[in-house]
Amino acid sequence: MFEQPVSTSDALGKLILRLSLGGLLLMHGIDKILHPQAIAFISQQLANAHLPGFLVYGVYAGEVAAPLMLIFGVFSRLAGVLVVINMAFALFLVHRAQFLLLGPHGGWQLELQWFYLACGLVVALIGGGRYALLRD
Repeated sequence: MFEQPVSTSDALGKLILRLSLGGLLLMHGIDKILHPQAIAFISQQLANAHLPGFLVYGVYAGEVAAPLMLIFGVFSRLAGVLVVINMAFALFLVHRAQFLLLGPHGGWQLELQWFYLACGLVVALIGGGRYALLRD
């Protein structure tokens, strides 16, 4: 009903979240582009799960398009949803055996994947903020 003024710290927090999530996840997408065998591996995982092979192209949506959308602040909420979907597939297809395992230093083996998923969900809920090209 009545919009409250957005503080500078709120706007900067959203920018830092978008840039961090987008920048870190984009590196995974660039790696997939540079190493096509990673896409072949994901295709095999989809086949093993009896899922259609065309879903492999979702990797590019979740690890290239969505991060670029986040970095530039274009349809940030949609980008957050794409990250959540991408990470849900990654957790299901590749990491499900690690769900209850701890890493060598005591942390959860899936903490990075879960952190990406959670950050994507946060962006989907709060939007891109004042410093986005297309505010949502």
